[in-house]
Parts: sequence; structure tokens; C-alpha cells
Amino acid sequence: MELRCPVCGLPVSIPDDAVSGELVDHDCGVSLEIVINNGTISLKPFESAGEDWGE
Repeated sequence: MELRCPVCGLPVSIPDDAVSGELVDHDCGVSLEIVINNGTISLKPFESAGEDWGE
């Protein structure tokens, strides 16, 4: 399956056995999160939590 990157618009290959929450690295340098909602697959930029060093 192929979707479009929401950041650069280029095609992104998605495995057939993809699960919601899975991360895919794209050529443009962004990490994308696979979101499956009611059988519809979409991509969104992954927003990681910043590191907390307790400072």
C-alpha cells in the first residue's frame, strides 16, 4: 500500500500488515506514525515526548 507523506507529499510505502502506532521513517527525514481508524489508514508526523532529565 502507498500513501502520501503529510509533510513533503511524496509516496510512502506501508506494509500490508501495518498496525496502528507503528512508525515509518521517510526519505524526507520525518518519522511518521501509522493511524488506523475504522479501517482507514493514514499517516501523521510522530511527535515524540522530549527527554526529561529531571532538571
